[in-house]
Amino acid sequence: MMKKLVLSVCIVFAVLACNQQSAGYTINGTISGEVENGTTVFLRGIGEDNQPVDIDSTTVENGKFVFKGQTETPEMQYVFIDNLMGYHAVIVENGEIQFSAQKDSLSFAEVSGTPQNDTFTDFMEAQKDLTQQAQSIQQDMTKADEATANALRDEMAELQEEYKNFELDFIKNHPDALISVLLIDRAIGQGSVTASEAQSLYDGLSPEIKKSKAATMVAQNLEMVMQREANEKNTSIGAKAPEFSAPNPEGKELALKDVMGKVTLIDFWAAWCKPCRAENPNVVKVYEKFHDKGLNILGVSLDRTEDAWKKAIADDGLAWNHVSNVAYFNDPIARLYNVDAIPAAFLLDENGIIVAKNLRGPALEAKVAELLQ
Repeated sequence: MMKKLVLSVCIVFAVLACNQQSAGYTINGTISGEVENGTTVFLRGIGEDNQPVDIDSTTVENGKFVFKGQTETPEMQYVFIDNLMGYHAVIVENGEIQFSAQKDSLSFAEVSGTPQNDTFTDFMEAQKDLTQQAQSIQQDMTKADEATANALRDEMAELQEEYKNFELDFIKNHPDALISVLLIDRAIGQGSVTASEAQSLYDGLSPEIKKSKAATMVAQNLEMVMQREANEKNTSIGAKAPEFSAPNPEGKELALKDVMGKVTLIDFWAAWCKPCRAENPNVVKVYEKFHDKGLNILGVSLDRTEDAWKKAIADDGLAWNHVSNVAYFNDPIARLYNVDAIPAAFLLDENGIIVAKNLRGPALEAKVAELLQ
């Protein structure tokens, strides 16, 4: 009897699991207006290169179309229709999703039927008034005199702060919404919140929504931003320069501590960088003038190939120490020093303290002379 009972329970759970798995999502689309039967409708996501990627396709029949599938977590995707202008977002999640649009205004489609899409619609409606206010101010600025334009700029700044607070409040009040994840991601990208503020918002999300692909990406972005903020602090003027080592042109490991002088210049450059090459004659001049008095230079190349790096050293007569991982901007030293553009330079005193950044031309010579007095 007990074996039969256990078997029955297992069958019930198996049937429930199958029903849940087969439910998946259905997007029931309706297009008002004359759309030719057989017109292709695309469901697209965003790929790694930030470009649309086809997820699924179907066709319009008598003004209707249907997508069916399964998804483990909610994901923002987009509906495109051949020969129609625009597109519209839809949050793909298991359940019955209703998509309704006019032929000539696809971007104003109405999406409903599942919790994530209903919340997304609520957000779009709530922010509509603020968006319209911003558009009105922008229109007024095009025909305003200088005094009025200044007042409008102040008004726009206040509105932007209000909009920021609106989004932050929405995130906090909707911890289980995919749109909250996307808003955190945008805030990080725009730099409108600090890394710690973004982390706090992320920590407040529900465990379920953190399983989404979007939340996983946000977590990865947060890690990079947190590391970048730490690096910025560690490479600010007054900080001790972070230690590093890398291969020199002969392939031997060379560390910053091995080449320190009374004054040390860490010079980020590359053979392919025209501004770097243009500045090299000045750096050579400063080096030749002050090396005997205690100036050392360590060049850190962000080249892609060893041949280009070594040739540029010889061609430009760069007689100081050099290192490179030959990894372009993926170089760990560049990441350590938050270098995302070159030329970039850090001037250190005899204790390895960063005393100046990105000095060029006469300014570099004057500062080195001052430090070596």
